[in-house]
Amino acid sequence: MSALNRNLRESAVATLVVLLASTSLGCGAAGPPPPADRSAAPPTSAPTAAYVSRPVDRVAAEQPAPPALEWSEVEPLPNVPLWAVDAVFYQIFPERFRNGDPSNDPNRQSLELPDVVPPSWAITPWTGDFYARADWERQSGDNFYDHGVFNRRYGGDLQGVLDKLDYLDRLGVTALYFNPVFYGRSLHKYDGASMHHVDPYFGPDPAGDLALIAAESSDPQSWHWTAADKLFLELLAEAHRRGVRVIIDGVFNHTGRDFFAFQHLREHQQDSPYDDWYIVQHYDDPETPANEFRYKGWWGIDTLPEFANSAAGDDLHAGPRQYVMDITRRWMDPDEDGDPADGVDGWRLDVAEEVPLNFWKAWNARVRQLNPQAYTVAEIWNDARTYLVGGGFSATMNYHAFAYPAKGFLMDGRLSAHDFGRELLLRRQKYPSAMQFALQNLVDSHDTDRLASMLVNHPGDAPYRNGDRFDYDESGLVSPRQDPTYDVRKPDAAASRLQRMVVLMQMTYLGAPMVYYGDEAGMWGGDDPCCRKPMLWDDLQYDDEAGDPLGRPRQPDEVAVDQDLLAFYRRAIALRRQHDVLRRGSCTTVASDDDAKFFAFGRKLAGTQMLVALNRGDQPYAWQPPADALPSGAGALELLLATDEGAQIRPAAEGRPPTVFIPARTGVALAGPSP
Repeated sequence: MSALNRNLRESAVATLVVLLASTSLGCGAAGPPPPADRSAAPPTSAPTAAYVSRPVDRVAAEQPAPPALEWSEVEPLPNVPLWAVDAVFYQIFPERFRNGDPSNDPNRQSLELPDVVPPSWAITPWTGDFYARADWERQSGDNFYDHGVFNRRYGGDLQGVLDKLDYLDRLGVTALYFNPVFYGRSLHKYDGASMHHVDPYFGPDPAGDLALIAAESSDPQSWHWTAADKLFLELLAEAHRRGVRVIIDGVFNHTGRDFFAFQHLREHQQDSPYDDWYIVQHYDDPETPANEFRYKGWWGIDTLPEFANSAAGDDLHAGPRQYVMDITRRWMDPDEDGDPADGVDGWRLDVAEEVPLNFWKAWNARVRQLNPQAYTVAEIWNDARTYLVGGGFSATMNYHAFAYPAKGFLMDGRLSAHDFGRELLLRRQKYPSAMQFALQNLVDSHDTDRLASMLVNHPGDAPYRNGDRFDYDESGLVSPRQDPTYDVRKPDAAASRLQRMVVLMQMTYLGAPMVYYGDEAGMWGGDDPCCRKPMLWDDLQYDDEAGDPLGRPRQPDEVAVDQDLLAFYRRAIALRRQHDVLRRGSCTTVASDDDAKFFAFGRKLAGTQMLVALNRGDQPYAWQPPADALPSGAGALELLLATDEGAQIRPAAEGRPPTVFIPARTGVALAGPSP
């Protein structure tokens, strides 16, 4: 939801420049893979084109890093469940994941503003060229972004997710994060018409569900279980049967205008019992023909009226506060038997900083009364410590301490290797040690351009506008809507090579990785709406993508599942799941070479050791790991996974340490017993 929030907010904030002062390096935690398809036999001699690794004096001269702790050594926190430490998350945008039941597809009247959409409106074909415009879109106007794309519906639903649980099983993910599943008119559902009902068009009986919903109020005794609600509970049960956890989006700052309380307020004005749920600026005067009703919308958006806070401003108003507590109980313990096994396993909280901290304290306490093992992750884009610790959250979506540095070093190749390690450490260490293991390490989302398109649209040598973020999701740079030079083409082999490096880092680093739907299949696209294309499936035949949102000429791109990339994601996820050390081990920086753009870190857990080495440079690199990072025994170092072909190990012999040969723009994961 918060792409617009971010863009508005950051247009008013001065650009910050990262000050990269010297300090210590370090990192942290998680799991194992089958032998990499891309590995090769050890060479008999070093490739002549390879760099020879060299010590980096700057690292040795810095202050010692703080102790690198394993999960068993950290002070436990009651709000950080172990399952989240072990999780591999997968984000699902329901309307665009899979249309499993065409009979429930949305109709024109279900849209946000149906009266401004031509009567010829129809469901958009799942497999069509995303930039091709239907007749009804062209009738609306000439602009791709302003006249049609946000009124498209593709028919994604819960049955589609149920049908594809086997796919998610094979991918290896262990937790699902759903963008809002609750009833709302928009394609994204952040404009909730209800928080106690799943969107009727995600279930099997939209008309029947809407009739039930119409008779309800804020009183939980009036709430029914609709067909869509029941299908969601079925999905929960099936996911749990497979050992997969489910967290859902909670939007507690604002609602849509069809939300029952706001709808009643609009109709009855100051006579409505919900008049203090919202921030009313002016009531309508029935004596005049004009409508003077004014209220505060989220970031000034009329379709998203904000909930009011308490008189003191330190909590939500009592009305919406109680409602949120009631719906929290409903979805965490649906049958009210005190056993949360049939409910959701946690929540992702939208625009968390825009809801009072005291509310979050009380809400998180209630969540853990219902389920002590619940995971709550706040959407906060910068340093989130104050809200996480003060509000009782489990973690944050880890843009600040993972995605931003990863863009600077791995995606852009601009941040030095030394400073990459430094930024990872300094940003991560702001959080309690236990929380670091559960930070949600994402690289893209529904609020950003996709990873593949970030790599296509490399910034070159242009100065960063926002150095602290390395221009990650920087407004004006991440979509053709604002930047006419933004390239919408499919990623080439060079971009895919870097994508595999990012994935290796994500699956081996400290914290819980999260994959945005379709990244594993090779999907690409700029920021919203282009990052929300229909999912790629190998049982569907897609039209080439030949159009352009600005009408620019382009070469058609084939649209199909990238089977090689999908196979790599599976191997990388398997690596994490099979090796406890990658989920629960300590993490320390082992080496960095700025000239070569080489960075390596190590994970250790109870006698097990793994090394991850990333050669972001344009030349091969020959690395002799330092003695204190090596496993004991000659030849004990094993290549578990490489992002590309050609990586090799020359075993230790005759007093010579082993050497790892890493091709340009390649990463490797190595293992062996700890000394």
